[in-house]
Amino acid sequence: MPIGVGEVAPDFALSDQHGADVRLSGFRAVRNVVLVFYPFAFTGICTGELRALRDHLPLLEGADTAVLGVSCDTMFALRVFADREGLTYPLLADFWPHGAVAQAYGVFDEERGCALRGTFVIDRAGVVRWTVVNAIPDAREVTTLVRAVEELPR
Repeated sequence: MPIGVGEVAPDFALSDQHGADVRLSGFRAVRNVVLVFYPFAFTGICTGELRALRDHLPLLEGADTAVLGVSCDTMFALRVFADREGLTYPLLADFWPHGAVAQAYGVFDEERGCALRGTFVIDRAGVVRWTVVNAIPDAREVTTLVRAVEELPR
């Protein structure tokens, strides 16, 4: 069961596509966070979603919000993917222990060994303020996500 609105987002530390450690709690009191779980880099729907996030990044960052993408891919695969697609926001490798963060958020698909399309908007206090989980074949609606971020208190 995915974590819900009003719950404290589980903290984690994962490596981004450059090997830097990113800790969710490092954003507390500083920025809101959009946490986007996706199944696999280099796949059609995931590529389209992450490009849409890239294209909406100025709106999200203008709302004092950081975007973090999370998949069970390796850091090395995420680096190539980010470079190829021009993705400048952190892509985090939930590779080992495999899918541990996706499991903590309730969005890990045990059969496929990957994350579902879970989206969590987390405020500066570390509380989930908006969430939606889509099945693997169902792309998320980025404009709806942007509206949710814009409704956060500033």
